Amino acid sequence: METFKQLLIQYFTPPPPVYLHADLNGLNAFELAWVGWYRSFDNPVVATAILTFLMHELVYFGRCVPFLILDCTKWGRKYKIQPTKEPSAAVQWRCTKTVLYTHFVIELPQMLLFEPAGRFLGMSTWEVPFPEWKTIAQQVTLFFFLEDTWHYWAHRLFHYKSFYKYVHKIHHEHSAPFGLAAEYAHPLEVVTLGLGTVLSPLLFCWWTGNLHLITVYIWISLRLFQAVDSHSGYQFPWGLNRFFWLWAGSEHHDYHHQAFVGNYSSSFRHWDWLCGTDKSYHEFKKRKQMEALQKKKEDNRW
Repeated sequence: METFKQLLIQYFTPPPPVYLHADLNGLNAFELAWVGWYRSFDNPVVATAILTFLMHELVYFGRCVPFLILDCTKWGRKYKIQPTKEPSAAVQWRCTKTVLYTHFVIELPQMLLFEPAGRFLGMSTWEVPFPEWKTIAQQVTLFFFLEDTWHYWAHRLFHYKSFYKYVHKIHHEHSAPFGLAAEYAHPLEVVTLGLGTVLSPLLFCWWTGNLHLITVYIWISLRLFQAVDSHSGYQFPWGLNRFFWLWAGSEHHDYHHQAFVGNYSSSFRHWDWLCGTDKSYHEFKKRKQMEALQKKKEDNRW
C-alpha cells in the first residue's frame, strides 16, 4: 500500500520549474517556440494538455478542409470512390457536432493525464533540444506498425455481434465515408481504438526510456492525416498506396464502409492479407474492373 501511495505521489508531483538551469543557446526556431510555450505556464501538465488539444483540433479539422472544398467542385468528382453518394450539409454538421462532443468530453480529460503518465514512464516533454530526425522517423514508423496491429484486432472485435450492434454500428452509419467521419464513433470505440495511438508510444517509452513529446505529436499528426484520408471518399493517382504496396489507402477502407465487413486494418494491408479478411475486397475490385472493361467495349462499338 505504501509503495502504491509513493507511485501516486510520483505520478502527480509536477517537475521543478522548467528551464531553471537549461542551456538554451543553439536552439532552432521551433525549439525556442517550444520553450516560450512552456515558460508561459506555471504547470507543464496544463501546458501539455492545452497544446495537445490544440494540435489535435487543428490537424484533424485542418485536414478535413481540402476534402470539404473538393466536395464543392466538379474537378474533384472524378476522384470520388462513390461519386453518386454525397453527404448533405445536415449530415456533415451532425457529424461535426458529435465529433466535437467526443473531443471535449472524452478526449480532453485523457489529455490532462497524458503529461504525468508520459513523465512517469520517462518521456521528455518540455525538454529541449528535440531528438534527431532519424530517431523521430524510426520511432514513428514503429508506432504505425504497432497501432495498425492493435487497430486490426480491436476493430475486428467490434464487428462481433453485440459489439457491432451497440457500439461500432454508429461509425457505420455512413456507407460512403467522408473526412469528418473519421472520429465519428461511440465513446467506447473512440477510447478503445485510440489506445493503439496513445499506448504504442507510451509502451515504447516504458521499454526504452527514450521518447520526446515532439515525436508523439508528429506521430499523432500523421495518424490523424491517415485516418481522415482513409475516410475521405477520394482516391487520387498520387496516393501513397499507388507507390507503396503495403499502404492501405482510402480505397481499401472505403470498401469496408460499403460492405460492412473485411479490411479491418488502419494503415497497412498485411494483417488483412495474412488473415484472409481482404478476399471479398479483391473479388469486388475484379468485378469493378470487369464492368469497366465491358463498358469500354460497349462504348467503342458506338
